[in-house]
Amino acid sequence: MKFKDRIAIVTGAGDGIGRGIALAFAREGADVAVCARRQTNVEETARRVVALGHFDASDEDAVARFVAETHSRLGPPTLLVANASTMPFGEASALSSVDMDACYASKVKSAALFTKHCIPLMQAAGGGSITFMGSVIGNTGFARFAFYGAMNAAVIGYARCLAIELAPHGIRVNSVSPGPVDAPMLHRFEVQLGGDAGKLRASIDTHQPRGKIASIEEVVATFMFLASPEAANITACDIRCDGGVSFNGG
Repeated sequence: MKFKDRIAIVTGAGDGIGRGIALAFAREGADVAVCARRQTNVEETARRVVALGHFDASDEDAVARFVAETHSRLGPPTLLVANASTMPFGEASALSSVDMDACYASKVKSAALFTKHCIPLMQAAGGGSITFMGSVIGNTGFARFAFYGAMNAAVIGYARCLAIELAPHGIRVNSVSPGPVDAPMLHRFEVQLGGDAGKLRASIDTHQPRGKIASIEEVVATFMFLASPEAANITACDIRCDGGVSFNGG
């Protein structure tokens, strides 16, 4: 129960890693407020948590209301995980401005807005932990993921700058950069590519140094560690939770 009496906000918690993080916080004693784009998904996650919402996480008024309601119903949020994201895929010359805007809004703007509205509450509470979802693509680059990689690089850089700014207030800021994860985002990508999904998965697994991609639980564990008291001296770090793939030509 390492997060007993703590209040956590998890964005993009409708499924996959976000849902896993929310449930892990709940298992460790935190009260958790979750949000996602899809009502049915967030309701499924909310069976184990206390507050919920579905809205555009890049709408500042909606974010401000959600954070304020979390504070009113549960208490000051001192744990924030900004996980919301979309993953546009394709040649840079063919990427639509709609896809660009959606990726920026969900990945970068939403993280900045939730941070903006949580910081004063964390300061008043005496400290906190903020963790952003990144990606190894934001570190290493990957063909046909140029804009997604750029947005992840932005989040990683934002976390480092915030970490220095907020350290005097007892607020730690980090990011986690997974490689491929056996999660709904990857499954949707496999469908988008078409062809033989089994062969595609086998190819992805083969490229991993240990022969398989990460599970949701393995990535969630990294987030739990960074939010915990055991990571009290860790800030301004990007943790590559990628099984070594970024050093294997990934």
